[in-house]
Amino acid sequence: MQWPRCSCGFESRYPVRSNATHLEPVGHAVTTRGTDRLLALQELDLSIDRLEARREILESGEDVAAARQRAEQSERALGEVGLERDGVDRDIRRLEGEAESLAQKAQVEEKRLYDGSVANPRELEALQHEIANLKDRRGRVDDELLDRMMAKEDLDERWKAAEADLSEVRDRLTEVRGEAGVELDQIMAALSSRTQERQGIAAEIDEALLELYEDLRRQKKGVGAAALIDGVCQGCHQKLSALELSHLKSQDIKRCEYCRRILIPA
Repeated sequence: MQWPRCSCGFESRYPVRSNATHLEPVGHAVTTRGTDRLLALQELDLSIDRLEARREILESGEDVAAARQRAEQSERALGEVGLERDGVDRDIRRLEGEAESLAQKAQVEEKRLYDGSVANPRELEALQHEIANLKDRRGRVDDELLDRMMAKEDLDERWKAAEADLSEVRDRLTEVRGEAGVELDQIMAALSSRTQERQGIAAEIDEALLELYEDLRRQKKGVGAAALIDGVCQGCHQKLSALELSHLKSQDIKRCEYCRRILIPA
């Protein structure tokens, strides 16, 4: 068995046999955590690949693609208006709180001004200035609040228009899709479900092992891990030699001697 060296002179972590066509990249140390979940991940990835391929076929028509792009643009526009409207709503709540607080402070100070509790002329003059300052601040807050409320009315109108536009383009997309519409909806729902499931399984697998698997998937037409059944790799369907099978028993991460896919004994 030959151990390759990279250009910097260090030996690779993975042995490569003399009939290997290329050297695999060296990353972080690979551990076996989650190895037993690789086949489940592989099956899920192949399912996602098939769904994506089918979706591309159904959406390959120019009319469908254009209608879908228009729908996505409308969805983004509605989302942007919604975010802006939410921001204005927060401003209104904040300004209303400030206005109420200033009004209460001014009310307290005016009560002190007229209830006779303050007799010193200088203190009375200072109190009058404070009341005038509070009312001035309240006036500025009220002006800003009015401005935000007017902006809110404008955004409400834009929201209604964006909703109507989105409804219209979605109807157009459904019409263009025709009979493919139902299948596309089912595919999108399935993709969403499988993607979430994939995230859960991927989290159980060692990061470096997952990186190796995904790199192999890119190299090996979507199949980075395969079952080893009766000494046969189910990825390339080659039967491993008895010597190699004996050698694999001592390996934490088992690799096919022919296709280099990760092997999971079944």
